[in-house]
Amino acid sequence: EVQLVESGGGSVQSGGSLRLSCAASGLTYSAYCVAWFRQAQGKEREGVAAIDSDDSTNYADSVKARYTISRDNAKTTLYLQMNSVKPEDSAIYYCAARAGPCTYGGVRFWMVSRAYNHWGQGTQVTVSS
Repeated sequence: EVQLVESGGGSVQSGGSLRLSCAASGLTYSAYCVAWFRQAQGKEREGVAAIDSDDSTNYADSVKARYTISRDNAKTTLYLQMNSVKPEDSAIYYCAARAGPCTYGGVRFWMVSRAYNHWGQGTQVTVSS
């Protein structure tokens, strides 16, 4: 059974840093497109960053230059390094995996939530001003 387990969330002051991890099991991790999504209070879930099997990446405009997504295939773990965090970054962060590449047949699935097959339960990130 596929499992995704997030960790590393917590409270941090504005301008600080946080590193999230997502441990995956039960899937051929290296072949999956994997991503981070987040959902703030009263907001819809939105894509944050995604990384493909060839290490190609895609970021939401709001986090570019501040966040870095990476993957360790040997450890089947996904990471999100969050720097210079802002109160607007406060949300529950979810990792997700798609059973295939981030792009296929000319279609881009980087931050399309419905294109991801598996989801973690989320980890809370709270940024204080």
